[in-house]
Amino acid sequence: MTERKPPGVSFESFVDRQIKEAGERGDFARLPGFGKPLASLDAPYDEMWWIKGKMHREGFSSLPPALALRKAAEDAHEAALAARNERQVREILTEVNEKIAAALRMPPPGPPLNLTEFDVEAVLEQWRAGRPERTA
Repeated sequence: MTERKPPGVSFESFVDRQIKEAGERGDFARLPGFGKPLASLDAPYDEMWWIKGKMHREGFSSLPPALALRKAAEDAHEAALAARNERQVREILTEVNEKIAAALRMPPPGPPLNLTEFDVEAVLEQWRAGRPERTA
């Protein structure tokens, strides 16, 4: 339970004392992100920063579902081409293909989807072409 401010002590000095004591106990050393720079320190000020942060933490998107799926498909294609092995390529594409198939069965609201499922073998050929040849 927190300590009550004694009568006759200014609020500022009471808070300053509590902060100083917490620092001496090491309470601030266990905070997440301790010793790391603030992520948004160099970013320009945005009045809606807290709304955008909340939406990101909750997994919401400001994009309509169709555009969000297009972006996810684009990201999945890039991730598949950067994957380390064929199994990862297949997993990435299978996951996004399931989402695309569901969206094709029941189109999401918003702009037209304009997507088709990825041809896994064709993307694997692209992936293989981008890999350096291995020497025995």
